[in-house]
Amino acid sequence: MKSILLFCFFSIHLASSQTLLKADRVFDGTEMHENWVVLVEGNQITYAGNSNGLTKPANTTEIELQGTTLMPGIIEGHSHVLLHPYNETDWNDQVLKESPVERAIRGTVHVKNSLLAGVTTMRDLGAEGAGYSDVYLKKTIDDGIIIGPRLLVAGPAIVATGAYGPKGFHDGVSVPLGAEPASGVDQCIETVRRQMGNGADLIKIYADYRWTPGADSQPTFLQEEIDVMVATAKSAGKYVVAHAGTPEGMKRAILGGVETIEHGDGGTLEIFKMMKDKGIGLCPTLAAGDAITQYRGWNKATDPEPDRIQQKRKSFKMALDSGVQIVFGGDVGVFTHGENYREMELMVDYGMKPLAVLKSATSGNANMFHLNQLGKLKEGFLADIIAIEGNPVKDITIVKNVSFVMKDGLIYKD
Repeated sequence: MKSILLFCFFSIHLASSQTLLKADRVFDGTEMHENWVVLVEGNQITYAGNSNGLTKPANTTEIELQGTTLMPGIIEGHSHVLLHPYNETDWNDQVLKESPVERAIRGTVHVKNSLLAGVTTMRDLGAEGAGYSDVYLKKTIDDGIIIGPRLLVAGPAIVATGAYGPKGFHDGVSVPLGAEPASGVDQCIETVRRQMGNGADLIKIYADYRWTPGADSQPTFLQEEIDVMVATAKSAGKYVVAHAGTPEGMKRAILGGVETIEHGDGGTLEIFKMMKDKGIGLCPTLAAGDAITQYRGWNKATDPEPDRIQQKRKSFKMALDSGVQIVFGGDVGVFTHGENYREMELMVDYGMKPLAVLKSATSGNANMFHLNQLGKLKEGFLADIIAIEGNPVKDITIVKNVSFVMKDGLIYKD
C-alpha cells in the first residue's frame, strides 16, 4: 500500500482501488449481521452484504479483521474540541488564561485522538471563548494539514446578554466571554447571520443558564428571540441546537423549532413527548455530568450515587420511555478527547439497549444531522468504517477497543 507520512510518527494508508474488509460480524448502522463483507472503492462503499453475494473484482486487496465487529464510523453529537478536562484546568482559566493559539494547538491533538478512537464525524458545539478556532480546525482537516474527524462546527455559540461566563467580577471589569451575547430580535438576527458568514455550520444557543454564579438555571432568551434565530438559520439552510435543562427553557426551544436539545436534565415526560412529536432529538451528555461529579469528589468505586447522578438516571429513563430520539454525544472536552466511548457505556448503564446505542451513534445521528451519506455500511455511502475488537452488543465497554479506522476511504489505523 502507498503511504503518506503525516507529522513525524503517523502514516495514512491509501486504500487500493478496491478493498475488501472481512470481519467476524458487521453492524450496518441498523442491524448486526454474520458472514457479511464490505467492499470499498475509492472513498465509497460499493458492496455491503453476504459474502456469498459478491463476486470479488480483480486486483482487490483483502483486509482480514478477525475477532472484530465492523461498523460505520462513530458520529459524536456533542463535543468541544477547544476544551480539555476541567480537572486539568478549570473552565474559567481555559477561557481567561489560555490563548486561542494554545487552545487551537491543543485542538489539533484532540481531533486526532478522537479520530483514532473511531470517531469519524464530530459536531463541535461551541468554541468556548476561542472565537472561530473550530472553523479553522475544520478547514485544516479538510485541507489535509492535520488529521481528524469530519467536523460540523457552531463557532462561538450565542448567549443572552449577561447570562454566560466567566462570572464573578465586579461591574467595572470586562472579561472575554465563552460565547457571543445578543439581545433583542434585531441583534439576534444579526448575530446568527454573522456567525453563519464566519463559517458556522449550525447555530448553538443557550435557552437557559445561571444568571449569577451558583444560582439555579433560568430561561434566558424570550420566545420571540429564539423564534427569530431559528428562522434566520433555516432561511440559510442551517439549523439551531439549544443548551437547555429547565422545563421552561426546553419548552421555548421546542416551540422555537430547534433540532436538538443538549443536556435536558430537568425534562419532564410531557416535555420529552413534545420533542418526540416534533422530531427533536435529545443529547443527554451523561458522561459530562458523571465526570464533573467525580471532579468534585465523588468516588464511583466506593461512594453512593449523588443526587445529581440519581436525577440524571431518572431523567434519562423518562426520555427513553417517551420515545424521543436519543442523540449520542457526551460533551467530550469536559473529559478526555478520545474517550468518547464513556457516553455509550453510561447510556447502557442508564437503561438503553446496546444495539440502540450503536444505532444512535451511527445512523441515528447521521439522520438527525442531515448526513445523507454517512452512518451506514451501505452501497453508495462514504467509506467511514471502523472495527472494534469483540462484539459490542454483548459488552458495550469494548467500544474503546478500536483496531481499524477508515475515513473517506483512507486508512488511519490498522
